[in-house]
Amino acid sequence: TEEQFPTPPPSHTITLLNNKFPQHCLIQKKLKKYEREYHMMREQQAQQEDPIERFERENRRLQEANMRLEQENDDLAHELVTSKIALRKDLDNAEEKADALNKELLMTKQKLIDAEDEKRRLEEESAQLKEMCRRELDKAESEIKKNSSIIGDYKQICSQLSERLEKQQIANKAEIEKIRHKVDDCEHCREFFNKEGRLKVASIAREGSDEDTDEEKEVLKNQLREMELELAQTKLQLVEAECKIQDLEHDLGQALNEVQASRKTWFNRTLSSIKTVTGQLLSPPPSPPQGRPPAPE
Repeated sequence: TEEQFPTPPPSHTITLLNNKFPQHCLIQKKLKKYEREYHMMREQQAQQEDPIERFERENRRLQEANMRLEQENDDLAHELVTSKIALRKDLDNAEEKADALNKELLMTKQKLIDAEDEKRRLEEESAQLKEMCRRELDKAESEIKKNSSIIGDYKQICSQLSERLEKQQIANKAEIEKIRHKVDDCEHCREFFNKEGRLKVASIAREGSDEDTDEEKEVLKNQLREMELELAQTKLQLVEAECKIQDLEHDLGQALNEVQASRKTWFNRTLSSIKTVTGQLLSPPPSPPQGRPPAPE
């Protein structure tokens, strides 16, 4: 029986020993001899053994193998069902993740479209603002040129009037001196005029001539005063125009700074959103739990 004869070592063990100790040829020959003797002994024992006992032993062995196979089959079936359930759950999770990512992608596309519309709107507003500032600046420059021309004309007129007044005064003085010399030369006229060239008649006539001269002076003074007033008003308008130009230049600078800041903020926000979405789409998924496939982020 098997209890009487121990099981010999397997052939690969003998081969391993042969490869490990090639110098012991004698031991190898003995081992092969013992192996042949063992097989011959088993064959003799099998021939001498009762067939019924051999069949019963073989039957028990087959039954045990059958039970082992059935157990393995049950284990495999249970593992298959468990794997199917886990795979179905993972598939559902993956589909949910895919739906969420599709929704997020659609939202990102819509945000991108809105951002592009906002960019176009801001560009249009910037162009309109630049055009308006350019028109205002051209208008202010034309007003400055106009006021400068008016001031130059007034200065020229004042200068011409001053020259005319001086020439008229010089001519009047020369005429008076000429008349005075004629009066001094005439003995008959000398009786009616004094040394200052004034009449010696009644004071009424003298007062009348003084009043005429005073009226002319007053008229000239009034004209000069009006011209000075117009010149002052023109200077005031020029100062107001310069202040308005400075305000427009300041508003233009602020508007340009705001436009540049809005462009930069929009560009950074759009670039950050695109980088965030791209990073989420390209980032590696986390390690899944044991027995489950990885789910996409």
